[in-house]
Amino acid sequence: MLLDCAVIGGGPAGLNASLVLGRSRRKTILFDDNKPRNAVTSESHGFITRDGINPQELKRIAREELGNYPDVKIEKQRVLSVAKKNGVFQITAEDGGIHNAKKVILATGFKEVLPDIQSIKEFYGTSLFSCPFCDGWELRDRPLAVISENQPAFHLAKVVSNWTDNLIVCTNGKRTLSADEKVILESKGIKVYEKKIRSLIGEKGCLQKIEFDGGEAVLSDGGFVLPEWVQATDIGIQLGCNLNERGGIETDSWKKTTVEGLYACGDTLMAGPSQLILAAGEGSMAAISINGALIEEKFRE
Repeated sequence: MLLDCAVIGGGPAGLNASLVLGRSRRKTILFDDNKPRNAVTSESHGFITRDGINPQELKRIAREELGNYPDVKIEKQRVLSVAKKNGVFQITAEDGGIHNAKKVILATGFKEVLPDIQSIKEFYGTSLFSCPFCDGWELRDRPLAVISENQPAFHLAKVVSNWTDNLIVCTNGKRTLSADEKVILESKGIKVYEKKIRSLIGEKGCLQKIEFDGGEAVLSDGGFVLPEWVQATDIGIQLGCNLNERGGIETDSWKKTTVEGLYACGDTLMAGPSQLILAAGEGSMAAISINGALIEEKFRE
């Protein structure tokens, strides 16, 4: 059977795209291996009517809602490859099954590579986070740290200062801040530590202090880390998509990639804040765009 669309990735972007496609009576298959980037996260924020929900509970509700639409099928498995032949996409799943579709949405997101700091994974998702708009409220008015080895440290520090007046910046041995940036930060009471971090110290995921080479330690209840972002899969690259400056899939405003019939949305674009509500909106836009393209193709026949 030739499907209207295959959606690869079952996060908010892929789920919302599938919902809109199902409501548009499009034969759709959603692939989700349930290995999300935010697996360590226990609460998701900033999504109206679902603020504070567990991400897996959000997915359960979404899948239950998709069950109301008979044209949407969910495959709980990974996609191994996608090829385009004679204008049709051939999707190979990990069970060996091959599915053919007129259109494909990439909603695979990205993976985070954390800085090489001892014990950082013990605190990530509990007292160290990546998005202040998602978790800044819970950490408000506490002594916090921004940990970053790259240039956006200055910007992130300015943003995080919205939630606390007790803030430090740690570059883990990298000199990524300019002299002017350090002067500006310190003029606002934000101290910069450029020594390499020896270890993060705390209990049960709750950070208590940061220890640097040489023995100096600073108290901190948590904060924000800037991980490196990499594509979760190389499907878009293999199909020939152009990438943006951050390594995300390049699209136009309707979520069309540079490959005809291929769309991308959500964190796959690496183009802005990583928030559920933005990803879901982009999934909706991609689905609306595909539905419009299919309608136009029908009337050209």
